[in-house]
Amino acid sequence: MCGVIGYIGKEGVAPILLNGLKRLEYRGYDSAGVATLGSDLHMKKDVGKVADIHKNINFLDVPGTLGIAHTRWATHGGVTKENAHPHTDCEEKIAVVHNGIIENFQELKRNLVSLGHKFKSQTDTEILPHLIEEIMRKGKNFHDATASALKVLEGGYAVLVLNKNERKLIAARKGSPLVLGVSDTGYFAASDIPAFLEYTKNVIYMHDYDMALISDNGLKIFNLIENREVDRKIDTIDWNIKQAEKGEFQHFMLKEVSEQVDTIQRAAQQNKEVIDQVIKELKNARGIFFVAAGSSYHACLAASYIMSKVSKLHINVVLASEFPHYEHYINDKTLVVAVSQSGETADVLEAVKSAKAKRSKIISLVNVVGSSLTRSSDMFLNINAGPEICVLSTKTYTSQLALFTLLSYALNDRYEEGRKRLNYLWNEIYQLTSATTREKIKELAEKLQDKEHIFLIGRGLQYATALEASLKIKEVSYIHAEALAGGELKHGTIALIENGTPCIVFVSEEHEKEILSNAMEIKSRGGYIIGVSSKNNEIFDFWIKVPDANSENPIVQIIPIQILAYQLAILRGLDPDRPRNLAKSVTVK
Repeated sequence: MCGVIGYIGKEGVAPILLNGLKRLEYRGYDSAGVATLGSDLHMKKDVGKVADIHKNINFLDVPGTLGIAHTRWATHGGVTKENAHPHTDCEEKIAVVHNGIIENFQELKRNLVSLGHKFKSQTDTEILPHLIEEIMRKGKNFHDATASALKVLEGGYAVLVLNKNERKLIAARKGSPLVLGVSDTGYFAASDIPAFLEYTKNVIYMHDYDMALISDNGLKIFNLIENREVDRKIDTIDWNIKQAEKGEFQHFMLKEVSEQVDTIQRAAQQNKEVIDQVIKELKNARGIFFVAAGSSYHACLAASYIMSKVSKLHINVVLASEFPHYEHYINDKTLVVAVSQSGETADVLEAVKSAKAKRSKIISLVNVVGSSLTRSSDMFLNINAGPEICVLSTKTYTSQLALFTLLSYALNDRYEEGRKRLNYLWNEIYQLTSATTREKIKELAEKLQDKEHIFLIGRGLQYATALEASLKIKEVSYIHAEALAGGELKHGTIALIENGTPCIVFVSEEHEKEILSNAMEIKSRGGYIIGVSSKNNEIFDFWIKVPDANSENPIVQIIPIQILAYQLAILRGLDPDRPRNLAKSVTVK
């Protein structure tokens, strides 16, 4: 979704907003804009990426020590300068940036138009400054008018609001992420911590319906449902700014792929007492659902195979958006394990909400402590991957797999064995992410860069890996990639195989004969076979060597395909960090 950042304090606001926009661009990159308060309200915005817009209109050329900014991923209204944020009221006194969707905006807009308000954009966001303006005309002050306006909005929002006549910043959230930063020189508000990480590590996680009123004298947080001032504690995070920077790498994606040498180990460094509590809940539950979306769903699917094999436990794996259709199976004996990198995925939060209504217990796996999902859960495990900036999930996916692997062994009273197995992967992952491996994968990418279709097959754990691998390829290279279980080939898909059609085959020692038989079926029809395996085979036209790591195969086998997806994007002239039409966190349904 979109990214917002705001600041009020002693420092010049322009560089803070520009740096924040650059760090939030993974959340949206259709357009961007800033609004600052100096002697007047100053606003600049345009379509394009942040760097390109800055080059044309110079975001640093705005005055003041108070301001807000936005990088957009279009939902309501096309990608135009008029639809770029910030948006203002009729008199251009109120400025707003917004992440989320206002579901009742058409009804509100019709009413405001009937009252004489003039709109400049097609966005839902522009409703809010006009609504605040209208309420202030009736006598309410800026703070109370904003609170009243927010209460009539349906849908989700993270909003920052300025009034040219008052030195205050208002920040509010419902269903969309918003976190505050506290430093000696001022206050920050942003969609994600990396936006202000170089300035402070002291953060306040806002709850749903919280509205913060921030001035030079401090901040107060009011909850719009409770209708009172509330206390929200200040947490200190252990992320550092280097984790949120590219360093020597050209792109975040390659940096984060390379970081898996360390992130797998960090995922395995869990509090044993918390692990024991989770294991107790897994053993006592009568019905377990793993719920997630995107790559996290694929991690859950792989985990269901691992837990079946290692700990003889049956898991129901459900896409978060489909979970409501399983509600009639849920009760107070059910355990729901919700998985989300950001902890703000709208479909996952909705699934958790419906499960809690049935009094189910909730355990979550997240990468952002303090997120909405952690607060909605009875307990949570932190995957410890650090900030992931690239839109594509790489290190967070394998960290989820590592944590699921540890749980699987702990369920079978083999916790230490699980830790040792994950620690053993250090050298293997180092080799898989090395420059030598990247060069070898580049050779394959050069052969595939002009292909329109790529098929991927596997059996068991390798089927889950094929699904994730296909997602990585199509997300970033825009090549159609389709994954299927090897046994399903003859049930239709083999009709699409032509001379030269590439097929990536994930091979494990456990299912070697069956999957190689499927590969031969493709090869006999002219397919180009790419083997991901611990040993070469005459069937393969190209071989990617990986160790056979048994239950850890999903970790080691996906890494070369992450690199392949990256190399394909580069060869096709695409930006691997910012694929078209995608954003890092899907915070609206």
